[in-house]
Amino acid sequence: MSFVSAGDHVLVTGSVYEPTQDFCTHILGRMNVATTYFDPLLGEAIAELIQPNTRVVFLESPGSITLEIQDIPAIVRAVRAVNPEIVIMIDNTWAAGVLFKALEFDIDISIQAGTKYIIGHSDYMLGTAVANARCWEQLREYSYLMGQMVDADTAYMASRGLRTLSVRLKQHEQSSIAVARWLAERPEVARVNHPALPACKGHEFYRRDFSGCNGLFSFVLKQRLSEAQLADYLDHFRHFTMAYSWGGYESLILANQPEELEAIRPAGGVDFSGTLVRLHIGLENVQDLIDDLAAGFERLQAGNR
Repeated sequence: MSFVSAGDHVLVTGSVYEPTQDFCTHILGRMNVATTYFDPLLGEAIAELIQPNTRVVFLESPGSITLEIQDIPAIVRAVRAVNPEIVIMIDNTWAAGVLFKALEFDIDISIQAGTKYIIGHSDYMLGTAVANARCWEQLREYSYLMGQMVDADTAYMASRGLRTLSVRLKQHEQSSIAVARWLAERPEVARVNHPALPACKGHEFYRRDFSGCNGLFSFVLKQRLSEAQLADYLDHFRHFTMAYSWGGYESLILANQPEELEAIRPAGGVDFSGTLVRLHIGLENVQDLIDDLAAGFERLQAGNR
């Protein structure tokens, strides 16, 4: 809201976090700011979507839930070639602000939910925005005018989390890659959407642009689970809890049917028919987590007999 006015236009990646879509629809829409969503993998072709009144391009890489990696340098170059005054923003939560150095890629504003890895224990809520010199004064002033602030307790807890961030991220990375590789060998799994694995869309951009990964990824089953199968699968894990707010020390699990994802993919679409399962791999013993997931597959096999 610091960079748009009535009559403006914004470009937003089609795999953006669902509440960001809701903000564009219900808040920006009421302000007469138009939103166009683009295929997250379109790269430099984004130039064709820029309009004379485009003021903001909003990225998120990896994409929410499906974890495809964007060719951010190509997108940034294309946008700057058409109109260097456009403000480019990125939701950089997955990278925790450190695994992808957004401002070094000529992005203007790097945003993240500090609730996730900065806080690190799923017990406080925090949002952050880091800007380059070009955008800082305007961002700071409008944030002040809109009353955005952080209380002392949350600031202290964020400071606590920053002290262990690098150590936690290394463990999340090690464990999540181990689990992802195990899942990739399972006969029930059609695809693993983990940026560190070659099968993930945009893996080549991850290797080029990121310095590491975290504990969040997803996988797609070969079958679409029925409601009864899904309930039996999700309700009996010992170490995985059903919850949204990843980034803490605990392991989490959620599932989406392909048609549910299709409804929140205004561009790019969905190219699979099986149930998608999203995992956050926490700091528990990795073999315990693998054993828990193996038991889940056993439940599915029993239900298919």
